[in-house]
Amino acid sequence: MDKVITIPQCEEHLSHGITLAIGGFLAVGTPESLIDYLVEKQFQNLTVIGNDTSFFDKGIGRLVAGRQVKKIIVSHIGTNPETGKQMHSGELQVELVPQGTLAERLRCGGSGLGGVLTPTGLGTVVADNKRVINVNGKDYLLEMPLRAKVALIKATVGDKSGNLICRRSTRNFNPVMAMAADIVIAEVDRIVEVGEIDVDQVMIPGIFVDYICLSGRNADSGC
Repeated sequence: MDKVITIPQCEEHLSHGITLAIGGFLAVGTPESLIDYLVEKQFQNLTVIGNDTSFFDKGIGRLVAGRQVKKIIVSHIGTNPETGKQMHSGELQVELVPQGTLAERLRCGGSGLGGVLTPTGLGTVVADNKRVINVNGKDYLLEMPLRAKVALIKATVGDKSGNLICRRSTRNFNPVMAMAADIVIAEVDRIVEVGEIDVDQVMIPGIFVDYICLSGRNADSGC
């Protein structure tokens, strides 16, 4: 099955108020061309799940800077002062999640699990309004699954069936984001025919990917 589309064709799956899971770590491995398109089309009131809000002029940070996001679920915001500014002014709702917990919540969302038990965050604001479950004499927080309507992810090479290879650390959160969304769109630097990728090199299997599109940016800057 040929899953290749153009970036403008992605608009069919996007809308105001949508929940997006966006791959990347401080804009490394972030689908910048897809974010370019979100900025160009000015989608508003977005809920974004990501590892962080990157920087003011990169990655998810560009959506924050453009005030296109109403809620962000991330593990940290310290590299983007604009996120903190909007949070303190009440313009942006920020849910801070410990990084490992964030990954596990996405994994649960992608695997159909009811949640994950973790001691991380006990006795802190992370535990506010969350259920505590005691197992064998030890308390754990019940952290609920995370899912998105659409995941926007980044890879270096993809075949026409959606099998993906990520270069070095660009892999980061992209695989788990791909698991936890109804629709997955992968931006890639290069598209090859089915069979050209060694199956042992596949990092994100095509079963998780609905569409792939070619990055409009130079491969050296996109990764």
